[in-house]
Amino acid sequence: MSIFQGLSAFPITPADASGRIDTTVLARLLMRIAEAGADSIGLLGSTGAYAFLTREERRRAVETAMDTVGGKIPVIVGVGAIRTNDAVALARDAKAAGADGLLLAPISYTPLFDDEVFEHFAAVANAGQMPLCIYNNPSTTKFTFRPALISRLSKIANIEAVKMPLPSGGDFGSELASLRSITGPAFRIGYSGDWGGAPSLLAGGDTWYSVVAGLLPSQALALTRAAQAGDTMAVERMDAAFGPLWALFKEFGSFRVMYVIAKVLNLCDVDPPRPVLPLSDEVRQRVAAALDRLNDGFSN
Repeated sequence: MSIFQGLSAFPITPADASGRIDTTVLARLLMRIAEAGADSIGLLGSTGAYAFLTREERRRAVETAMDTVGGKIPVIVGVGAIRTNDAVALARDAKAAGADGLLLAPISYTPLFDDEVFEHFAAVANAGQMPLCIYNNPSTTKFTFRPALISRLSKIANIEAVKMPLPSGGDFGSELASLRSITGPAFRIGYSGDWGGAPSLLAGGDTWYSVVAGLLPSQALALTRAAQAGDTMAVERMDAAFGPLWALFKEFGSFRVMYVIAKVLNLCDVDPPRPVLPLSDEVRQRVAAALDRLNDGFSN
């Protein structure tokens, strides 16, 4: 069974102002996800602030994860870096620590050509020697994976999945059919953008790469399982309960909102890495109200 299917939960990486990770708190967040029964953990994804952390701290995060939940739930580690040799080193660190898979985004200051991205991914996949997921995140990286490049990459050993942004117009079915026709049946196609997670699964997507599941894994898993079962009525009810959170994600960015959720739930009291600023007390009140709405929706 592929590690790139079902619900993949992406937690924040709690760290102080200097970027030093609080491994005790991180371990607690990871155990919460594992105990909820999610299908995998996306460690050091965008929500996990990987781009703000040094190689040493990223290594500490992976080692903490494997010490805490290794063997209990697959751990997929983000290894994006501007230089190919740095991404290769991060992939080797993840492998040495015992990670189960890799997630790679093409980070660059200079806009990249398709062939450059292809060579970058080939080098990291070869170094990691474990299943790798393409991270197609154009809103952050400013690079869009066109179908032809995804098809080329799917032929490289170890590259087994893609994490897609939500399609314009919400036509998951057409995009899934098109990508599967050029990648083959074993290649897994999933989506990020939490408000589109359930619709993507209902349409036949393999994976929901979920931000909110990093702190609210039980509720996200219930929504995932309902969508996988094709229970549209349950999906509509639960998705509506999540609605106020989705609205806040869209307004302020899920990265910022997740730090507020962590504080409201008393999971940890950390701020996002600068230059990202904490959200205001007024937004915190809105997040608390959204969480109350979520609890009400799941208790009925």
